[in-house]
Amino acid sequence: MISKKQLEVCAFNIQSCLIAQEVGAARVELCDNPIEGGTTPSYGTIKQVRENITIDLYPIIRPRSGNYYYSEDEYQIIKNDIEICRTLGCNGVSVGTQTIDAKIDTEWLKRIVEWAGPMGVTCNRAFDGTPDLFEALEDLITCGCERVLTSGGAIGAPQGATVLKKLVEQAGDRIIIMPGAGIKSGNISTLINTCGAKQYHASARAIAPNPLSYINSEINDYGNVYISSKEELEKILEVLNQ
Repeated sequence: MISKKQLEVCAFNIQSCLIAQEVGAARVELCDNPIEGGTTPSYGTIKQVRENITIDLYPIIRPRSGNYYYSEDEYQIIKNDIEICRTLGCNGVSVGTQTIDAKIDTEWLKRIVEWAGPMGVTCNRAFDGTPDLFEALEDLITCGCERVLTSGGAIGAPQGATVLKKLVEQAGDRIIIMPGAGIKSGNISTLINTCGAKQYHASARAIAPNPLSYINSEINDYGNVYISSKEELEKILEVLNQ
């Protein structure tokens, strides 16, 4: 198991991936659609990022927002996207599965781990939506996941710190517990001291200014571009490296 503390950056564009590498993050979880909680990034985005960073790259494989209860057609999409990630040289994928009663769908997740090989598989926050986190953790271990991204079932990891501690203890050396959601430079030290995890997940995202010289204020579908703050990531890493 890893002894040195690591940071995974949740990045929604290539700019954030480059910043993550520059500050010394260990890994990028590459996503699209930040407002929807993250969906599968495009082929072109994955390819461009893979060609421009050398740290580990784990695209999220999530064909839509909402729940993680997928149809067979959606699982075929997941399989196809996993194959693309392998072809492009990704190190792993971030994915989640649920049954109709919100438990981990172990049958499908076992297939996903098989499809992904030899890439690693992180279970994303589908885990936090399960009715029993401790049962779900054993399911992930049985399925062969290497890591789980979790807030301890709370709105953010700082709020779920006590549960995260229990998950870290239960996991032992069998799977990596990676706290994520709501982690900032101002709260990560307390979180580390409480839960004792070795890997952490943060986006440190901020809205990038619109560079256009003319903006039609009547048009409301521009949305925002979110770029990871280099300064905030550096502060988080400073704590992790202490």
